[in-house]
Amino acid sequence: MKYPEFLKEKGVIGVTAPSDGVIDSVKLNRLENAILKFSELGYSVLETENVRSSEKGISSSAKTRAKQLEDLFKDPFVSMIICVSGGDFLLEMLSELDLSVISENPKWIQGYSDPTGILFLITTKLDIATIYGDNFKTFGMEEWHPSLTNNLEILKGNLISQTNFDSYEKEDIPYVSGLEGYHLDTPVVWKSLSNKKKVSMKGRLIGGCLDLLVSMIGTKFDYTKEFISRYQEDGILWYFDNCELTSEGVIRALWQLKEAGWFEHTNGIVFGRSMTNSSYYDIPFEEAISRSLKDLDIEVLWDLDIGHVKPNVTLINGAIATITYENGKGTIDFTLE
Repeated sequence: MKYPEFLKEKGVIGVTAPSDGVIDSVKLNRLENAILKFSELGYSVLETENVRSSEKGISSSAKTRAKQLEDLFKDPFVSMIICVSGGDFLLEMLSELDLSVISENPKWIQGYSDPTGILFLITTKLDIATIYGDNFKTFGMEEWHPSLTNNLEILKGNLISQTNFDSYEKEDIPYVSGLEGYHLDTPVVWKSLSNKKKVSMKGRLIGGCLDLLVSMIGTKFDYTKEFISRYQEDGILWYFDNCELTSEGVIRALWQLKEAGWFEHTNGIVFGRSMTNSSYYDIPFEEAISRSLKDLDIEVLWDLDIGHVKPNVTLINGAIATITYENGKGTIDFTLE
């Protein structure tokens, strides 16, 4: 596994929009404040032209999105790249992307949700570690939540031990100024599908937004089985972030992954807090994942601080992760092997 150079003091952070861009005035205010926050810490931000553009869910054409991402990888002054936002159509730009540019100029790239597509491809195909963490505009909150401070520490190469947060934002409260922090109103409780009081799992971490990963199965961008085969001695730890899938959709998605061979050599699976928690047949999320995974005979944790329901931990695709759980609490540690 290749690990790019970490963010250096006074480094340049490239920001691009491989999915959707930002045009809403409130979100633009948040974006501007994120730039200011990094500037105050001594970093520079270089935006691609499509960051402040959006039409029907995309920042620009697939070819333009690919080209502007490539430009950041090729720029010798850019230390790392953070996607400005999520969206729905990142996969389109993979068809236009020259992966040799990334392979020859490895850099950390970070994002979550729709950016799963590019992160997952880079790690599984090119053996370059990537980061599943907040998109750039999240850093525009006036007072950074500890999750953002932790994220920056990891980007600088300080692989801190991350513990569960105390509370999370159960409902997404609309911004007024764009500078608001999280509305933390619900205690965090990690859960074990086996109901064990204590669980430990270790392996090479890979995953992302489940909604997006399902669309990659069987395409020419699916190098998952090759990745699993290369690292079978380490064992694989999967993490999944559910954005919009109903319980029925989760059952179908996990069946697809299982039948595609994605769960071979798996040591454990963890799920973030589901953003929808909806079902046509009154199937709770826990029942959906139990129904899909019980025959695998591996440990499964859920309701972790991952993904769309904030705050979230920073995850390194391709690194060796150790996840420990005890009585509703947990930690995540990484080693770069």
